[in-house]
Amino acid sequence: MSKSALKRRAREARHWLMDACFPLWSERGVGDHGLFRETLTLDHQSADQDITRVRVQARQTYIFAEALRLGWKPDTGADLLAMGLSTLTGPALRPDGLAGRVLGSDGSGFTDDTADLYDTAFVLFALAETASVLEGAEEALAGARRILTAADAKLRAPDGGYFETLPADQKRHQNPHMHLLEACLALHRADPDGDHLSRAGEIVSLFDRFFTAGPGDLLGEHFAPGWTQPAGRDADIVEPGHQFEWVWLLHAYARATEMPVHARAEKLYAFACSTLDDEGRALQEVTREGAVADGSRRTWPQTEALKAHLAMFEATSDEAFAAAACRSFDVLMDEYLTPEGGWIDQYDSTGKPMAHNMPASTGYHVVLAMAELMRIMDA
Repeated sequence: MSKSALKRRAREARHWLMDACFPLWSERGVGDHGLFRETLTLDHQSADQDITRVRVQARQTYIFAEALRLGWKPDTGADLLAMGLSTLTGPALRPDGLAGRVLGSDGSGFTDDTADLYDTAFVLFALAETASVLEGAEEALAGARRILTAADAKLRAPDGGYFETLPADQKRHQNPHMHLLEACLALHRADPDGDHLSRAGEIVSLFDRFFTAGPGDLLGEHFAPGWTQPAGRDADIVEPGHQFEWVWLLHAYARATEMPVHARAEKLYAFACSTLDDEGRALQEVTREGAVADGSRRTWPQTEALKAHLAMFEATSDEAFAAAACRSFDVLMDEYLTPEGGWIDQYDSTGKPMAHNMPASTGYHVVLAMAELMRIMDA
């Protein structure tokens, strides 16, 4: 029963993407200067802002790569993808080949050109997804290779991984590396002859040695110099959404390398599931003992819970995971996603909406989770 119920939800996901989400963001999420908008208003109208983050340009480019893959309006999808590609191989990059942070929405260039690994990872991810679906997009892969060369030259850290910014901040963070792993896996799919799995393996090694070295073998977020364990609040706080996200990534890495799923995936999954509320919602932050530290609820952890449930179901065919996926999907559709194709980005711990606008950046999480549901259920 759970598998058939999940299949029905996959068809519902397709309908929502094709008939609501992609039309909304293609019509109202594009500015006047060849850039995607940073936000919409809560009533789904275009919102003019002075700036847009590079990560938003990359994430929106990914969304329309997925739209093209799913067969939504091929001409429109290809045009929007070409627009994103033009930005990601041009204005989004600094002279040294790394991605900066913030662009003026009027097309005037950077308002903050700080080199940022997080933004760079998303540019790489979007270029890989573009190369996978857009005919004649050799420029996308060539651009990705140039960025990787720049990252190796400018951001490589002697104690493992990459510095997150330039000038280098000695504090270290797992999140940009997690998304670089995601980008490497996407690049491997688009460019299987490249060395992308080797780079992915380096990041999984960081996960082994440092990211999960704290109490309980859970995923930490922030680290002191040299990847040593942090002090104070950073030592005790974990994010269930990222525990779930790593579960999904470890399963994806296992598929790509044809290796067994990492042993810690099941532990992260069990812990993150233990922190869900009574309705199956994922919270923002908990302690390593599972106590609530921040009971607010954003959209993205719900999508990561869905992806993790789906990964576990795909690996095992256990109907309990299908039922969990159905539950997370229903939370998204009933509480977060709007019939018009948008979302309410955050609720406080009492269930009161906190969002003042509709951030475009959330769409990457939503579309990717829906796409995974459709892929696994062949819907």
